[in-house]
Amino acid sequence: MQTIHPAAAAAIAALAPIFGDRLATSASVRAQHGGNEAHYPEAPPDAVVFPETTQEVAALLRICRAQGCPVTAVGAASALEGHHLPIHGGISLSLARMNRVLAVHPQDMDAVVQPGVTRRQLNEELRATGLMFPVDPGADASLGGMAATRASGTTAVRYGTMRDNVLALEVVLADGRVIRTGSRARKSSAGFDLTRLMIGSEGTLGIITELTLKLHGQPEAVSAATCRFGSVAEAVDCVIATIQSGLAVARIELLDEMMLRGFNAYQGSDLPEEPHLFVEFHGSPASVAEQAEAFGDLAGEYGASAMRWTDRAEECRELWHMRHQAHYATGALDPGKRTLATDVCVPISRLAEAVTHAQSLARELNLTSTIVGHVGDGNFHCGLRVDPNDAEEMARLHRFTDALAENALLLGGTVTGEHGVGLGKIAYMTAEHGEAVAVMRSLKSALDPKGILNPGKMLPPQDEG
Repeated sequence: MQTIHPAAAAAIAALAPIFGDRLATSASVRAQHGGNEAHYPEAPPDAVVFPETTQEVAALLRICRAQGCPVTAVGAASALEGHHLPIHGGISLSLARMNRVLAVHPQDMDAVVQPGVTRRQLNEELRATGLMFPVDPGADASLGGMAATRASGTTAVRYGTMRDNVLALEVVLADGRVIRTGSRARKSSAGFDLTRLMIGSEGTLGIITELTLKLHGQPEAVSAATCRFGSVAEAVDCVIATIQSGLAVARIELLDEMMLRGFNAYQGSDLPEEPHLFVEFHGSPASVAEQAEAFGDLAGEYGASAMRWTDRAEECRELWHMRHQAHYATGALDPGKRTLATDVCVPISRLAEAVTHAQSLARELNLTSTIVGHVGDGNFHCGLRVDPNDAEEMARLHRFTDALAENALLLGGTVTGEHGVGLGKIAYMTAEHGEAVAVMRSLKSALDPKGILNPGKMLPPQDEG
């Protein structure tokens, strides 16, 4: 029998006349919005609501605030740290129906979209304009969710993260007020930077209902390659040299030998199970050819072998499709278990040390782990296969994640470069931010004094520092 949050029943009753059949309480819809790609337990909401306008989001929040009912926003639900799980029940606010591209301004190279628009959907609409939105986390995530989690991905080394590609936002606050942050101008010195405050706030400070995004020109030519190395350290040293040499690489990804084993098992590929780099260059045909040649020469100095180049668009897409399947390819190892995906980011000069530490730690703790990384900016991901019902294995897993985070901070890095905090990284917030956590709590209290927005996420409880 469903146990309803004490405030949810009154909120649902007040919301029903407004949303009609766009308010769902069936077990199947609730279960759909309480699951996740990672290892976290299911956490179904008491109801799921599907607004279609900013005004409807504002009305929902006014009602839920009055009742003290939790509200957890959800987009494509592709995040890996449990951000969208309504762990305290209440309302799951689905932004799936707010999925229109509102305006494209080719001359200004920007677009205005609703939060439920996915990155692939936007790029399909942009195809005829010669423009693109480059931030690519792999999954076909919603743009609102990407902003809320400060997503990045394989192209961040050239085009930046969501932080760098969002010009303005429309946000509904917990009390139903609608604010606009930023503008279509490329820079401003007016007031606090509320856009950057909301980006990465994971739905704890407000609900994003509109985004103004910076666009980029589609490259005239693309060239991609794979190459293998004798060790992770050699591959990372090659990455460092590539960045320091000023080569305008668009993507440069590290994949360790276990990740290659996963690809071979999941997709039937035949790549040698050794550390690899996947790289891609964008530009004119002449510049791409020049950069590819320079990278090939440089990689050879670090022992690269079996280099395979392609400038065929279909083959480039296939290569990055394989890379984007890393989460599922990890699942081909130790079948029957679930994947905990975690990430850290360190200064690029400490990257080899951080990656080899993670590999040694996994071996020491007898954990199956893959490593992939957006290594051009020092960010890498570990995918660990675990049985959530095996207490001893889960204890080893937590020893791994604790040591991984501790080492990242010791090396001058962060406990998450891309995944965000969600549920999985709360325990490390005080270690990374110290007294700044109290400032974050003050911001949360000012904007959401009743604590209805995505409760239980981002910030550790008051008695934990």
